[in-house]
Amino acid sequence: MSTSARRWVVALTGVGSLMAALDTLVVSTALSTIRLELHASVEQLEWTVNAYNLSFAVLLITAAALGDRFGRRRLYASGVALFAAASAACALAPSVGWLIAARTVQGAGAALIVPLGLALLSDAFPPERRGTAIGIFSAITGLAVASGPLVGGAIVQGISWEWIFWVNVPIGLVAAPLVLARMRESRGPRASLDIAGLGLVTVGALGIVWGLVRGNQAGWGSLEVLATLIAGVLLTVSFILWEMRTREPMLPMRFFRSRAFSAGNAAIFFTFAALFGTVFFYAQLLQTAMGYGPLGAGLRLLPYTATFMTVAPVAGAMADRIGERPLLVGGLTLQTAGLAWLALIAKPDMAYSQMLAPFIIAGVGVSMAIPAAQNSVVGSVASEALGKAAGVNSMMRELGGVFGIALAVAVFAATGGYASAQAFTDGFGPAIGVSAGLALLGALAALALPSRRTTSIQASHTAAGGGQAAAHANQLQAQEATQ
Repeated sequence: MSTSARRWVVALTGVGSLMAALDTLVVSTALSTIRLELHASVEQLEWTVNAYNLSFAVLLITAAALGDRFGRRRLYASGVALFAAASAACALAPSVGWLIAARTVQGAGAALIVPLGLALLSDAFPPERRGTAIGIFSAITGLAVASGPLVGGAIVQGISWEWIFWVNVPIGLVAAPLVLARMRESRGPRASLDIAGLGLVTVGALGIVWGLVRGNQAGWGSLEVLATLIAGVLLTVSFILWEMRTREPMLPMRFFRSRAFSAGNAAIFFTFAALFGTVFFYAQLLQTAMGYGPLGAGLRLLPYTATFMTVAPVAGAMADRIGERPLLVGGLTLQTAGLAWLALIAKPDMAYSQMLAPFIIAGVGVSMAIPAAQNSVVGSVASEALGKAAGVNSMMRELGGVFGIALAVAVFAATGGYASAQAFTDGFGPAIGVSAGLALLGALAALALPSRRTTSIQASHTAAGGGQAAAHANQLQAQEATQ
């Protein structure tokens, strides 16, 4: 593939990721306005966020499997178009019920965009340059993270809440045709579609995510939450057992024999659990406890969010040279330190300047960790399995995010509240402390990653093709076990 073609792949997959990430963060700044204009209850307001996360997380592996079968480029373009159409439906919503339904469709579009974009990007670059490409991709996503609160605050205050959705429409209308025109098609193995596997993993993930989302509202001991969580776990176990015995699995269980795959996915789960839990409360801290408006809060989050755009490309390039383990362990240790620091100093009279150092330390840490974890996972499989690996990685991210928010909110509700600035910081400190603990668990998981020498050998075998990679599997596993 030419250099120009690879640049198009980076740009177009980055645009899709930017749309999905930007929408998640921009919406959070508009919730108060949406509540007033659409007369939404608190539960309905939460579902404008949760409906997106639910369909997104549940459909990720299914979307990756469909992309392998019918063409990743084709379904990626379809995802971009679907996301843009659903955004228009959100902007035109006459009621909160309509908005929730449209947000569910948006999540389905994002489920096509995120794993297939990562698979297309990984397929376009050789293993020795893949980390750099993923770092640039993460920086484009970081642009959305950095600008999301600021853009959302400016749009809500300056225009109207509907425009946080309208901005996606022209981007999608331009990007979808360019994907078909400028990117080459990519597929996985020409296997039959694993319908039973698709059904089990989709309904199993739905049960787990539904239970996590509803836990704080319905009660963690309620019949609804316990039944959905137990059913989700049982169906997921059934999925694993099915994949171990079926002749053409959608997710080969042999992937998990690789430490790079298993530890990378565990680390990304805890990374996003800590990240989503903290991002959920950061803007609220600035507004509820410190008195800033939406735009002011967005501006003051920039030192934290800008690290996603500036650090991620450097971390991706370093992963190609030194391996993923130092970046993941070091990055998640920094994230732990920054979050623990902020949890300890949180007070109603805290000056903004006191937050800057822990903000930046935590931001640098998570920005180091994300591209390293992604590179570890997609670099551990043969090229034809990139879609499946990217799907698992994306699903672990979303499940981690849902888990992190649910846990942080539960701790916040038990220790604080919204009655006053003091009540808010009383809950904020313990909630962020729990997020620090999740980041520490991610660092411990990252210690299980193989060394750079093993990763380099595996990358060369992956580039050689599926058959050759399979032939060397036992050798790689023996080498990983010694390190």
